[in-house]
Amino acid sequence: MTDTSDRIEAGRTAPDFTLLDQDGESRSLSDYRGERVILYFYPEAGTPGCTTEACDFRDNLNSLRSAGYTVLGVSRDQPAKLRGFVDEQGLNFTLLSDPDAAVHGLYGAWGEKSLYGKTVIGVLRSTFVIDEEGVVTLALYNVKATGHVASLRKKLKIDA
Repeated sequence: MTDTSDRIEAGRTAPDFTLLDQDGESRSLSDYRGERVILYFYPEAGTPGCTTEACDFRDNLNSLRSAGYTVLGVSRDQPAKLRGFVDEQGLNFTLLSDPDAAVHGLYGAWGEKSLYGKTVIGVLRSTFVIDEEGVVTLALYNVKATGHVASLRKKLKIDA
């Protein structure tokens, strides 16, 4: 996996960034200052695991919002592909395009992983919870797509 020195830990200020969303609009993490943010990185829009995870966030968004969280998903997909994914799955939160994986790198969400028994370089499915001041309060690496949102809700003490 990635060198742990590349990983973000709780207590660190979340690196700011500006990326295009599914509509081609620029979005910066600093735009969400004053809000709590769940920032998650996933490999590719429309793939089975990524669809499961995105739909899980979609289905839990009302309770996450009620608890004061904004959800942002980040992948290497282009905005047009993200727009299609949002439309196909009825997603109700913002997806961001990081085609060169620069932001993935800032968060330690890019590196070596095992895929079907082979070591490859790619996206490490990761989630970060960021407080109103822009500080990471929870950093989760190599999460599983299935059951991740339920596990996250439990960690955040959000009732089902």
